[in-house]
Amino acid sequence: MSSGEEDNDDMWQECEDEGNEMDTPATTCLFCNEMASCADEIWTHCDKMHGFNLAGIKEKHDLDCISFIKMVNYIRSKTVSSSSIVNLAEGSNAPWEGDEFMMPVIPDDPLLLYDIESLEENTTGASAAAACTPNNDDTVSLSTQAYQELLHRLQETEQKASLMEQQLSRALEDLGTTKSVAQKILMSSSDGSLDKLPLQKMSEDEDQAYFDSYGHYGIHEEMLKDKVRTESYRDFMYDNKHIFTDKVVLDVGCGTGILSMFAAKAGAKQVIGVDQSDIIHQAIDIVRENGLSNVITLVKGRLEDIDLPVDKVDVIISEWMGYFLLFESMLDTVLYARDKYLVPGGIVYPDLCTLSLAALADQESHSSRIAFWEDVYGFKMSCMKTCVLEECSVEYAKAECVMSSAAMIKCIDVSSVNIKDLEFSSEFKLEALRDDICTSIIAYFDIIFEKNCTKTVMFSTGPGSEKTHWKQTVFPLRKPIALKKGACLHGKVSCSRNAKDTRSLVVTFNIDGERIKYFVN
Repeated sequence: MSSGEEDNDDMWQECEDEGNEMDTPATTCLFCNEMASCADEIWTHCDKMHGFNLAGIKEKHDLDCISFIKMVNYIRSKTVSSSSIVNLAEGSNAPWEGDEFMMPVIPDDPLLLYDIESLEENTTGASAAAACTPNNDDTVSLSTQAYQELLHRLQETEQKASLMEQQLSRALEDLGTTKSVAQKILMSSSDGSLDKLPLQKMSEDEDQAYFDSYGHYGIHEEMLKDKVRTESYRDFMYDNKHIFTDKVVLDVGCGTGILSMFAAKAGAKQVIGVDQSDIIHQAIDIVRENGLSNVITLVKGRLEDIDLPVDKVDVIISEWMGYFLLFESMLDTVLYARDKYLVPGGIVYPDLCTLSLAALADQESHSSRIAFWEDVYGFKMSCMKTCVLEECSVEYAKAECVMSSAAMIKCIDVSSVNIKDLEFSSEFKLEALRDDICTSIIAYFDIIFEKNCTKTVMFSTGPGSEKTHWKQTVFPLRKPIALKKGACLHGKVSCSRNAKDTRSLVVTFNIDGERIKYFVN
């Protein structure tokens, strides 16, 4: 035994001695409010009143010191019934396996100090008293091996906490960088010196900030909880397994790896997931936890800068859509992957996407955002309208406020579209469905999984459909337009990349003789 181990044992023994000098706290039953003076009385009570025989549970689930502690904390935190534990099938995955159950639910819980490893096979709750210490108290002596294992688990927990703190620190630094870049843009715009800014460097900073924003679990939680989005991808893959069976699949922007795992379950022989953000480290653990490491390979990096472990893939899947469909420009990366890695005849999914407009009549929302500046505590601030009107908003538009038919302004076939096609202009006509005043134009998109599918799957982000995390993009009009039922609002819309930030968009409307430019960012 090393000197370090001897010191640890001595320290542990000192803690035991100190504990022996204190009064033993009362012990509470795992399944009711019964209390006893020692752990053995509680185990006898659990066996007699709840049919929970600790020795039998230990043998059935091969409990060691660590798993026993987790089981006790699991039962206390989840307030489960004794039957739910007793009826667990032998060899099944125990629900208390997570490290979060190392945290005591009851401070100084005497049951956590019980020497589970001293129990003999088939020992009953009544005879378990023979396993107690000579002083008949609740203190135990851990073996060096058990103590080292416990210490190792605690160190792992501390390391994970430290890693999360580092990730948060980096995210805050990236936020500061993004703010700094934004300030430079504003300052440069005011003095006309924007051209002097190092545009390439600024783009790299913004690009890294973009990827880092996807390193936090929160954004992935929001997307995973979007049932419309996630279940549509799942249903497409599970209902069309012939597309994936024995195929090599590339998942562009894999995030937590959910689409990669869907593809693996749909029969893919190899799945390669690529993501630049730090979330891929958690994705690796998720894939391993679900026993899919033999099928799924995850690679960290910008897809344009790395080499894949294969020359070609049969199928590409990606959830690349942003606000106004094209915000974030992730489709560029998907098209790069298509042109470089997809075999002839291979398909990118989703394969069809449409972008549509509709007229919105929401006087209340328009007034709160635009008309507000006409009288601010008795002062006119009309000049602020220009700033407000330059930015669209992303929100849930009220379905009852939609006052016109929809007009599709862009259809994208991902299998054949080129990057240059993503900047476009389109004329539109919106027919009023009732007499009302149009206060805004809203945009939404529909996604379709169709090519080679025996069962087509699609979903919409429109205001009349089930809500998604994309919501709708709302473009407020400077001057609301009154329309009679059957009348048509004619206009033209143009979409281009923002030269100052290639991941954001500039959308320009020409309506009723007026030109309004909006930034989607």
